[in-house]
Amino acid sequence: MARTLMHPPTKLSYDVASALIVGQRDQQEDAIIADFPLGGEMGFAVLADGMGGHAAGDIASKIVVTEMFSELKFQSGDPTTFEGNIPDILRDAAATANACLRHHTDHHPNAQGMGTTLVAPVLIRDKLYWVSIGDSPLFLYRDRTLSQLNEDHSLAGQIDALVEKGLMASDMAENHPDRHCLTSVLSGSRIPRVDCPSTPVALCPGDVVLVASDGLQFLDDCEIAGLIQETAHLSSAQITRSLIRALDALDDPHQDNVSICVIKVAQAHTVATHPAPDLATTEEAIRAILPSEHAETEGTAPPPQIAAQTDVQRGSRITVVARKTIDGLSMLCHVKRAEEKSA
Repeated sequence: MARTLMHPPTKLSYDVASALIVGQRDQQEDAIIADFPLGGEMGFAVLADGMGGHAAGDIASKIVVTEMFSELKFQSGDPTTFEGNIPDILRDAAATANACLRHHTDHHPNAQGMGTTLVAPVLIRDKLYWVSIGDSPLFLYRDRTLSQLNEDHSLAGQIDALVEKGLMASDMAENHPDRHCLTSVLSGSRIPRVDCPSTPVALCPGDVVLVASDGLQFLDDCEIAGLIQETAHLSSAQITRSLIRALDALDDPHQDNVSICVIKVAQAHTVATHPAPDLATTEEAIRAILPSEHAETEGTAPPPQIAAQTDVQRGSRITVVARKTIDGLSMLCHVKRAEEKSA
């Protein structure tokens, strides 16, 4: 009977960089953090854009990022349970962060009216989950195409719909004074809309995940896509730098705060393994590891000496061999396993 060969899923690695710029604002109201342990199979980022013009927007974004990070870091300590409940964990963490905002405003009346957006992607192996509230975009760049994955909780979508129906001119829509009014935000009150899909987006090597505050959107989507295309072969830090430089080049007097996190997805590099030679004796092992070119310049190097030898369980033997060379002392640990009996 024919058998189908099952291939394991592609193991991915993440190259991550983030940046913050103040722009033309008086203070930084964005906050961002990313946690992608080196060599790990998962990581997450949390970004919050404090509501400009509202009291203590910088405090609101810091509270939300701190609470989200703490909860996600705690929950991810049990990877199996975490992976099986990511959407619920993300929703609960957002609700907890919102409750912290309410607690802060209850005890600091001068902070009444503060608020912030939130976008928090979680990557685990080849899956991308997220929770999003507000208008901070989560992009996926793949095959030279930039797509926004999360919902835009602002009036921009409704205004653009009027353009599509022929009820508003495109230039009027682009400059509409209510375009950036938010329809959902964290402020300590009820959250009207939460974008947190239960089904993750499948990731592939070569993908670039981009998390940002809306300050990045002083560049249009085509410009962002073009910059990523030009730098996709470079590191995440260089992609981030190119986006920041493009914003600086605009020299827009109204430039908002900008926070960016670039996550480059690649196929993990594995160290090639080769079967060990079937060496019957310690002497053959020595000849394989210490060839004749290690002989001293004058005469032949002294033969290797057994420094230690011991038998371990199941009949295996460990031999440590030392040899003096012109470069110092070379040592080899050789394990000779007992022959296994066939069933």
